[in-house]
Amino acid sequence: MKTSTLLRWFSLTLLLILLDQVTKIWADSALQLYRPVEITPFFNLMLAYNPGAAFSFLSDAGGWQRWFFSLLSLVVSVVLIVWLTRLKVNEKGMAASLSLILAGAIGNLIDRLAYGHVIDFLDLYYKSHHWPAFNIADSVICIGAVIMIALTLREGKDEKKNESE
Repeated sequence: MKTSTLLRWFSLTLLLILLDQVTKIWADSALQLYRPVEITPFFNLMLAYNPGAAFSFLSDAGGWQRWFFSLLSLVVSVVLIVWLTRLKVNEKGMAASLSLILAGAIGNLIDRLAYGHVIDFLDLYYKSHHWPAFNIADSVICIGAVIMIALTLREGKDEKKNESE
């Protein structure tokens, strides 16, 4: 990928990391731990600390998970950076996907290294059923993964279509 194009994708990644960190710093200073602030009938702001991974996986594992998930995030980030640099200029969808996932991985890595846990503060719910609290980093990882899956499925359909012609 050309340097100027690559710079644009890394700029997007950096912008999302900054947005993630600024919102987490704000949430940590403005909200009280586990005290929801209702915004709408289905959305709260609620500060939570997650020492584990997605859905609080391994959150009560005793501390080793901080370093395990930090190392995992670091390795995934390096793989994503290398992958991004090897894309062709016309692979904009995949570049966007990798940039989003990279931003989320680094955003949560920063939290783990700085605080020993990830700061979550977004709380979606329906009646008494709450989705696990999350943050901007988690959101961009999910959006990036959805883009990647959609591109992969579309590519698979295109290949089958070309084979049948």
